Amino acid sequence: MAARVEIDEDNETNKGSMWVLDQKLDQPMDEEAGRLRNMYREKFSSLLLLRFAFQSLGVVYGDLGTSPLYVFYNTFPHGIDDPEDIIGALSLIIYSLTLIPLLKYVFIVCRANDSGQGGTFALYSLLCRHAKVITIPNQHRTDEELTTYSRSTFHEKSFAAKTKRWLEHQTFRKNALLMLVLVGTCMVIGDGILTPAISGVVVLVAVVILVGLFSLQHYGTDRVGWLFAPIVLLWFLLIGGIGMLNIWKYDSSVLKAFSPVYIYRYFRRGGRDGWTSLGGIMLSITGTEALFADLAHFPVSAIQIAFTVVVFPCLLLAYSGQAAYLMNHQDHVVDAFYRSIPDSIYWPVFIVATAAAIVASQATISATFSIIKQALALGCFPRVKVVHTSKKFLGQIYIPDINWILMILCIAVTAGFKNQSQIGNAYGTAVVIVMLATTLLMTLIMILVWRCHWILVLIFTALSLVVECTYFSAVLFKVDQGGWVPLVIAAAFLVIMYVWHYGTVKRYEFEMHSKVSMAWILGLGPSLGLVRVPGIGLVYTELASGVPHIFSHFITNLPAIHSVVVFVCVKYLPVYTVPEEERFLVKRIGPKNFHMFRCVARYGYKDLHKKDENFEKKLFDSLFLFVRLEAMMEGCSDSDEYSLYGQQTLQSTDGLLNNNGNSTSSNQDLTMSSVDSIVPVKSPLHVNSTVMSSSQMSSHTETDELEFLNSCRDAGVVHILGNTVVRASRGSKFYKKIAIDYIYAFLRKICRENSVIFNVPHESLLNVGQIFYV
Repeated sequence: MAARVEIDEDNETNKGSMWVLDQKLDQPMDEEAGRLRNMYREKFSSLLLLRFAFQSLGVVYGDLGTSPLYVFYNTFPHGIDDPEDIIGALSLIIYSLTLIPLLKYVFIVCRANDSGQGGTFALYSLLCRHAKVITIPNQHRTDEELTTYSRSTFHEKSFAAKTKRWLEHQTFRKNALLMLVLVGTCMVIGDGILTPAISGVVVLVAVVILVGLFSLQHYGTDRVGWLFAPIVLLWFLLIGGIGMLNIWKYDSSVLKAFSPVYIYRYFRRGGRDGWTSLGGIMLSITGTEALFADLAHFPVSAIQIAFTVVVFPCLLLAYSGQAAYLMNHQDHVVDAFYRSIPDSIYWPVFIVATAAAIVASQATISATFSIIKQALALGCFPRVKVVHTSKKFLGQIYIPDINWILMILCIAVTAGFKNQSQIGNAYGTAVVIVMLATTLLMTLIMILVWRCHWILVLIFTALSLVVECTYFSAVLFKVDQGGWVPLVIAAAFLVIMYVWHYGTVKRYEFEMHSKVSMAWILGLGPSLGLVRVPGIGLVYTELASGVPHIFSHFITNLPAIHSVVVFVCVKYLPVYTVPEEERFLVKRIGPKNFHMFRCVARYGYKDLHKKDENFEKKLFDSLFLFVRLEAMMEGCSDSDEYSLYGQQTLQSTDGLLNNNGNSTSSNQDLTMSSVDSIVPVKSPLHVNSTVMSSSQMSSHTETDELEFLNSCRDAGVVHILGNTVVRASRGSKFYKKIAIDYIYAFLRKICRENSVIFNVPHESLLNVGQIFYV
């Protein structure tokens, strides 16, 4: 496989004939890797693509589509002084929609998806694969051999390589990048909270709608997706049709707003007031970031078709129609949209508008669930319950705790604001900060991932920053008029996420620095200085290599240990998913008579480690397969090339084991010990005769160990979990003590226990406590 050759190039002279055999058996994996990496680039039929485009309207474009309800009022909260201002505002709206949603997001940012996944954390995961910027150093080179771990390479002297070294050189830059991602994420959450509040519905009605909306979330978006799409499509057709009618009926001269010269005249005439009115103009592009965060549900081409064919033209017609109406009714700016509706269809449009506002809320709520799940997987959010709501779409999830917190915050914001203008100011602040964060991340993506020429990067970054910084400067004037609300909400979530991440990193560093040396383990002998009682002990640890401190703490305080000990590490990688057949890695620790193993279960940020009764079974299946392959390879002439404390991998489809240790012909993964971890791969149906003969030579030893493992499994399995308490050291500054002793301790107390996440039976659970100071 290409990735393997690239990773192992430093050891090329030491590979030997065994490596050649490994490559021969690896051949089918290249085809599988290509299929997995291109699964989101498949050619869809035209009919299927149109179906996806239709469905995307209900999930992706509800927020962006309801902006005409409130844009003109938030642009002119104090009324319209000059009809020419309407033309100038319309021109700003037209070019804002063209530059930001259309050009930047739909055709550029959406291309930066991580195998179909969108959002700030998806961009971060792409960067983590192309540069060593991840702050939890639990990655290993063999993780890069996953079929979903796609990345590009570049010349050492290239601009991309220099940027990579600059990012990796200092920890401060890595933390700054993470902080940028967290700020963008928190602002998206603020967006989700403010979206329901800005719909313009009466407060009491809005509260009732919100309670109903959040109460339905546990059913999942899949069940209501087909209902949402027709509503939003009808909404777009209505506002586009009404816009055309109003242009023809009131003033077709508003179409001259397509000339950008009216933007210059607008600012020259309006001065400071014209500049601050950009906060209202910017509301015309709200929902754009939710468009990117909700990307997991549909192909990029479907989203592009929906926007260019339906959303973009209908929005342009809607805003132009409102401007034409306002040219003759300047005093109706407070509720320009509803006043511009023809009397004969007013109430049907009002009902559709209310329904569309609800759908807009659903889009941002779903986006919030997605990014919280991504943050959770990358160690940036406390452990919460995550529920899959669809068997078809991996990205459709429901997080009960976040759902109810969002509902309370939404009701508080809706009831607390005095008028819609204040909500609009707050909404604009959240949106523009997310866009700025995305622009900075996209700059790094274009350099490191796409390897664009620096001139193209400069053009994209400069144009984006000019537009977005202009909007940002405008919303700064309105921080005291409601714009502070998303900043406070985002700051609260930012403190939670950063403190949790800081505590997680410190715990991992403690585990790394205090892990037990193999010399000490070997010095204890096969019995480990204790009585080895029948059974299997699964010791859960965050370490993917080495023996954790919790194990030494355990054996120095108890007189016995199980006959078989398996160290289990569940870790998340910066990839969207880990294929099921590549999830479990197994290796042996110490000599065979120690009966100690390690199993690493790897997940992507879209994978769900749910209550899976098969988790333990799959773990033992992988263990049995490892023993089988290890014994099979012992007779090979090159077996001395493999270290006892690491591993290479092979896979065979013949003569593998089921969980009882018998042979079966189904496809399974096999692993064998070599350097430091494991990579599952595929192999042909017929295994080389050398491997088969070595298997026969060691079959007696293999059978004995498999029988021993089965007898220990029958005797009982105990799950040993560490309960590590983090405390700030005595000499710490007061803010560190507050962060660790109060905030982090509180979050640890209320978050889900590992025993619940791993679905550990209470009668088989053993907690081992320890305290360390930071």
